[in-house]
Parts: sequence; structure tokens; C-alpha cells
Amino acid sequence: KGNVDNLVTLCLDQIDADRLALRKTIEASLQRLERETLINRSGDTYFFLTSEERDINREIKNVELGSAEEAKLVGELVFDDVLNGHRKHRFSANKMDFSFSRICDAHPVGNRTEGALVVSIMTPLAEDYEFYQEDGKCVLESSREDGQVLIRLRDDESLGRELRTLLRTDKYIRTKDDGTLPATTKRIHRDLAEENRMRRDHLIRLLGEMLANASCFVAGQRLEVSASAPQIALSKAMEYLIQNTFNKMSYLKTLCTDPLKEIQAVLRSNDIGQYNLGMDMPESNPQATEDLRDYIELCKKTNRQIVLFGMITERYAKRPYGWPEFEVILLLARLIMAGDVQCVLGGAAIPKDKLYEALTSKRKWRNITIVQRATTRPEDVKQARELGREVFSEMGPESEDALFEFLKGRLEGWHEKLSQYRALADTGIYPGSADIADSLSLLKMLVAPEDSNRFLAQVNEHESDLRDLAERFHDLDHFYEHQRPMWDKLRTASGRFKLNQMELDRDDSAGPALRRMSEILSAPNPYGLLKEAEGLIRTVSEVNEELLSERRTRAIATITEQTASVSAEVSTAGGDESLKTTGLTPLEDLAKQVSTHESLAHIGQAEAEAVRLKDDALDQVERYLERKAEEGKAGPDKPVVKPRRVVSPGKFVKSSYLESKADVNTFLDDLREELADALAKNERIEIR
Repeated sequence: KGNVDNLVTLCLDQIDADRLALRKTIEASLQRLERETLINRSGDTYFFLTSEERDINREIKNVELGSAEEAKLVGELVFDDVLNGHRKHRFSANKMDFSFSRICDAHPVGNRTEGALVVSIMTPLAEDYEFYQEDGKCVLESSREDGQVLIRLRDDESLGRELRTLLRTDKYIRTKDDGTLPATTKRIHRDLAEENRMRRDHLIRLLGEMLANASCFVAGQRLEVSASAPQIALSKAMEYLIQNTFNKMSYLKTLCTDPLKEIQAVLRSNDIGQYNLGMDMPESNPQATEDLRDYIELCKKTNRQIVLFGMITERYAKRPYGWPEFEVILLLARLIMAGDVQCVLGGAAIPKDKLYEALTSKRKWRNITIVQRATTRPEDVKQARELGREVFSEMGPESEDALFEFLKGRLEGWHEKLSQYRALADTGIYPGSADIADSLSLLKMLVAPEDSNRFLAQVNEHESDLRDLAERFHDLDHFYEHQRPMWDKLRTASGRFKLNQMELDRDDSAGPALRRMSEILSAPNPYGLLKEAEGLIRTVSEVNEELLSERRTRAIATITEQTASVSAEVSTAGGDESLKTTGLTPLEDLAKQVSTHESLAHIGQAEAEAVRLKDDALDQVERYLERKAEEGKAGPDKPVVKPRRVVSPGKFVKSSYLESKADVNTFLDDLREELADALAKNERIEIR
């Protein structure tokens, strides 16, 4: 290979020649040849150029470079290729990722993150590199921005030469390669591109070596770093930077292996008093908790809104804290459970059963605000506790939060029960619809606040309303849970008795009892009156059954009489079984119905119906006999049933009353004429 070492060996002309002097001479000659563009080099290898190659290389040397191009390229090579594009460092103590901004020769590489740590590389290509040759300048620079990492590379002239050649060649090829070049020129361009690729690889190796052996300054101190790889060297520098500039990181004495599980356990804690006793335990990180509490109190005093996302990422993730996200959430959960703060989402405090989901969902952090919780005065807590004892017949807990949970739970229980009762009352069958609606409206207002301070204040403010509500609720609850069967029995009995109301009203005992039943059923608050229901039902029922029994007996007698009449007619007519069944079955069915009728009026109608059924049956007998006569089957020895004529004397009365002898004679004459006509026609007469 055409490198300097081989050229020195090639040019030795005697055994004891001075190799060092010869090397200097050869290097000077090579530099002169390179300046004249007679040769070129790739890494440490030299090669001769053809005439066309010399022309192209001269053009490449004349390519202009911008002031920031070198710094941009060396920054990309260092951070993206040598350091594998790392933008974060995971701190070994708490496994938290710390972002860092990347600077090369005072030029940012990529986007610079506000508030992030800084890693600055100073190469020999920097304009003010000579000032950084002194350690004092580097120490001072590394102490800026609360401390940063400054890495100073050693001076190596080949770095600038190779870097500028890489940039000029790449720029030349990009501007000249337009697709119309001769084949030889295209070949030269391909060779140059391949040389550039190799040159880039050489620069990456060179920068890797320079970084591994560079001088490192961190947070105002020179740091002796021994590492086999540049990534390890940078990691050690970042560890030192974080350890020595995050002076409040040590507030977190204990880190949870599973913070999400611990957050869930804290938020599910029920014994608030016992929980508060554990706030000063080492595992609860009391110093960090106190810092968070002080911060929230300070923001309240200065009227600054605390957004959860900002608090975590802008305050506690940065210096001087560096606390992991969910460790901050865990501290916040402890303050919430201690009753010091509360989280607000959408203008309302987040309910306890929804806190875990809200606090552990990062997408909600931007919408959650933290406010210092207003505590209720001890005398107000005591007042609400006493009121709860009167209303619920049970003494609630002493602490504010536990009392809040106790009272709100009881009121929500009332609301749930009344909502069930409302569905029954809205049918119109049961009482209390208006009371239930008013009670539900009051309960909805009372349980609306999500924080204990507003809730207890509202309970105390509506003390008298709550006492009235308790009375109404107990009446309604007792009715729907215990008295409803008696109410149903009273309604059913009242409906049954109304069928015979006119007759019952005339009774000295049943009438008043029936009216009292109506009063109870129409009363807006009948709960205390239902104790009378059983006696009232019994009183009216006895009279009602007596009336029904008497009327049924009379109706059955009438039906029996009509049945006997039909049976006799059928027998006399010599009718078959079908004629008998057709005539008697309706009367038998009517007798069965009468035994079940609860209405006196219906029983009275059954008597009239029995007469009508008898008439229908006798009409059928007459038609039967007529058919027999037409068919010639009626022999001389067969009995003949005469046709009937029903005579109602009342229809011969011309006015409401018979007031004179003449009226009587007229009536009798008309009736006699009707009767004589029936006899003349050989008809039987039935007087009704």
C-alpha cells in the first residue's frame, strides 16, 4: 500500500539510515505533490492521479464550504454515528430517562430541548479551540446552565483535512453529476464516492478514538474517565452530572419497584387516620412529600394554577429534582389521601373511585389541575356529625373525609331507594309521588359536591330540610317495604265493595266503614292510618257477605223455579235429550255464575235473565212441537202443550195511579179482554 511507512521502507538505501529524517522528507514531498494535485490520499494511503482526475480534484479543492458545514457534519458523525444517536440517558439509581441537548463546536445538533441537560463536544475544528486548550476555560464552560458535560477532543490535523475533503467531494459530486457526463468522468465520480464512503468510515473510527481519549469536564470539574468505548465514557459523565447537579433527588429515599401498584393501594386506603400516621415513615419519603406540599401551598398563595402535566415534566423531572413521573404521582396520591389536596378535571373534583384511572393515564395529565384543599372547621364537622346521628340514628366517624364518605353514602342510599319507589308511585296506584319527587330533588342537590368541605357546608346549611326529609323518607320507606301489602289489600277490598256501595251505604256499620276506607285511600299521607284497614275491611266484608248471601239465595230460588218449569214442559212435550240440554244448560250455568257474583246488581240481573232463559226454552219446546205436527209424528195419544201468552197487568195501567172507580173498571176491562182473547185462542196464560 502506498502509505508513509511503506514508502520509508522502499526508500532506504543503507542499513543504518535515519528512518525519522527520511520519513520527514517523504512526508514533505507527499504534501507538496498533494498541493499540486498530482497525488491524492484516502486515509493514510496515497495514489497518483490521471490528468482528468487531477482536473477534477483541482475543482474539488476550489469548492466553497459554509462556516457551519464542518461543525454540522462533525456533530452528526459524533452523535449519530459514534454515539449511536442517543438523546437520553437512563440514570442507574432510579431508572429515569434524562433527555440531553447535543452541541458540537457551539452548534446544536438536531433540535434543542428546553430545560434538558447539555452535552457539548469541542473539536479541533472549532474557531476558538485554542481557548479551550486550557482546562480553566473548559471547567468554567461546564459549569454553565447549572452544569453540563463538556468533552474536549485532542488536536489532530487529519480530522480537519479529511472532513473538508469529504464535504467538498460530496458537494462537488452532487452539483456536477447531471447524467450527461462522459463514461470516464462518471467512473471517476463513482471512485470518488467510494473513496468518500471509506473516508467517512475512517472519520468515524478516528472520532471514536478521539472521544475515548478525550478530556471530560462535568459541572465545573475535570472528570477522569477511563473507558474502552465512547458510549461508556459519555454514560459515566452523565451519571456524574446527574448525581452532582440534581441535589433534591436524594429527597426520594425509597423508590418503589412497582409504583402503579403502590398508587392503587394508597388510593384504596380506607383508614385515613391510620394512613396519616404513616406519612412520616421513611418508605413514604416524608421530605419529598413535604416539598410537594410546600410547592402546592406556594402556588395557592401566588394564585398560580397547577397543571399535573406541567408539575411533573417542568418542575419535578428537571433540576434540581429529577424524580420519576409515577413517584411524583405516588407522592400526590398520599397528599390526596391525607386530605391536603384534591385533583380537578372538567371543573369538578375527581371522585375517589376514578382517581387511579385519571392519575395513571398520561393523556389526561394536561387536563388535571391540583388545588389545595379547603379544610372544614372542626365545629362544622361536629355539627354535621351530630346531624347525621339524628337523621340516620348512627354516629359517623370523627375525621372530615370519613364523615364525608359516611354521610354521602347514606344519602346516596336514600336516593337509590326513593328512585325505586318513584317508579311505583308514578303508576298512580301508590301514594307519595309528590313527596318522593321533592325528596329526590333535595338529595340530588345535597350529594352533588365532590369535596368534603362543600358537602359538609351544604349539609349544615340545609339542616332543617334534611330533618324533614328524614321524616318523609322513613314514612315512605316503611310503607313501600312493609305496608304495601296491606295497601294492596285495602284497594282490592274497596274496589270489591264499591260494586254494592248503594246497599252498603244504607247499613249503619258498613256505610261509615266504607267511607273511612275511601278517606284513607285518598289521603296524601295515609301511612299512619293503615292500621285501621284490617278492622274496616272486616266490618264492611261481614255486611257485604250477608247481603250477597241473601240475594244469592233469592236468585237461586228464582232460577230453580224457572229450571223446574222448563224441565216439566220438556217432559210434557216428550222432547229428546238434546231439547232438554238446550233448555236447561243455560239456566244451570246461570246458577253457577250467581254463586260467584260479588255484585248485588248483577245477581238481581241474573233473576231477570233466568226468566228470559225460561221463555227461550219454552219457545224452543213450542217450535219442536210444531215441527212434530208438520211431520205427522204427533199421535192421538201424545200430550199436547198449549201455546203460552205472558200477560203483564202493568201495561194496562194508563197513568201512574188508579185514582177512581172508572179507572179501576177500565183497567179490569182491558185485562179481562186480554185474558179472554188468550183463552179463546187456546193459549195458556202466565201472569207477570
